[in-house]
Amino acid sequence: MVPELPPGGVVTEAACLSCGSDQLEVVLSLGKMPLANALLVAEQLTQPEPRYPLDLAFCRSCALVQITEVVPPEELFGEYAYFSSYSSTMLSHAESIVGRLLVERSLGPGSLAMEIASNDGYLLQNYVAAGVPVLGIEPARNIAPAAEARGVTTVCDFFGLELAEEFRERGQLADVLHANNVMAHVPDLNGVLRGIARVLSPGGVAVVETPYVRDLVERLEFDTIYHEHLSYYSLTSLDRAFRRNGLSVVGVERIPIHGGSLRVFAEAGDAPPAGEVARLLAEERDLGMDRLDYFLGFAARVDDLRERLRDLLAGLKSQGHRIAAYGAAAKGATLLNACEIGAETIDFVADRSEYKQGRFMPGVHLPVVAPSRLLEDAPDDVLLLTWNFADEILEQQAAYRARGGRFVIPVPEPRIV
Repeated sequence: MVPELPPGGVVTEAACLSCGSDQLEVVLSLGKMPLANALLVAEQLTQPEPRYPLDLAFCRSCALVQITEVVPPEELFGEYAYFSSYSSTMLSHAESIVGRLLVERSLGPGSLAMEIASNDGYLLQNYVAAGVPVLGIEPARNIAPAAEARGVTTVCDFFGLELAEEFRERGQLADVLHANNVMAHVPDLNGVLRGIARVLSPGGVAVVETPYVRDLVERLEFDTIYHEHLSYYSLTSLDRAFRRNGLSVVGVERIPIHGGSLRVFAEAGDAPPAGEVARLLAEERDLGMDRLDYFLGFAARVDDLRERLRDLLAGLKSQGHRIAAYGAAAKGATLLNACEIGAETIDFVADRSEYKQGRFMPGVHLPVVAPSRLLEDAPDDVLLLTWNFADEILEQQAAYRARGGRFVIPVPEPRIV
């Protein structure tokens, strides 16, 4: 049971978000951190900035990796700084899976495609273009209108069992339901999964994408840990949570998006694991991902990476280099604050999102500017905070690189390209 949140308050978890067990073991502590997507305006720079403990824990009972603090969702997502359509990679990724499902599921005008946390309609717009009715659920008040402008019917609310029952009563059942990068964000995990089970049509499928905790550990992706990301999944922990709430994982794929993710296909009912699902579950057991030992030593490896990155940047500064950063994303806020990299090292952070430009990074207060500043100011090196979109960004910044500009990619090994 998820604890009831006091108004405007933060709850320190005593129980697992998935199974309710109290067998949580902390495997990494990043100290007190600001909210990673809470970009500041100039007037806020002199005001106290909230910081919350950021500790990563493993549940011995169900194997879910999770943080131990729950910030109220309204504080995190009522207004949101991330618009998916600013990423060409995300647009291409969404178009690809929709095109595939249109064929595999024989979707048409009599179908319904639904998405939880549908953002600005970046994915559902592909169904609209194919003549398939859609319904997006997006809680961010500043983002939902952008989806509507794309012709994506959007309910501005948080998805859960109650909302799912309302859809069911109205006959709005999903033939395909997408949940991309949302399962990590929900404090009421069981309520969301029960809602998915209730809102699927007979034979409907849920397509869930979420970062894979195996890649996080093996590739030292510690900057993907922040307060919005409550949970970090293996297939084992996903499978156990789904089964507890009336869903069965009937397919799974490892995909490269966001530094390594799982894409699972789930249906209502109780089907035994088979095929690739059974194979990957067995592989995780062999690796020990259902036991604490797998995660021990992660903190020491992260500390070593942070030190090597700081040393690399300090060495560049000592040579007289001017350094900027690229990508005012949540992972960038975690990396900068966890590594204590601020204005003494970085001049500014460039980002394509006009919504973010003119604001300041949480904690370190670096200004966010348009990417054109890279050519105008010509810094020697750029720390690539959004390394998960490295290929896209390096291509976009070909002119800057042609002038001798270099990028520092921090994860999994600090290197210059």
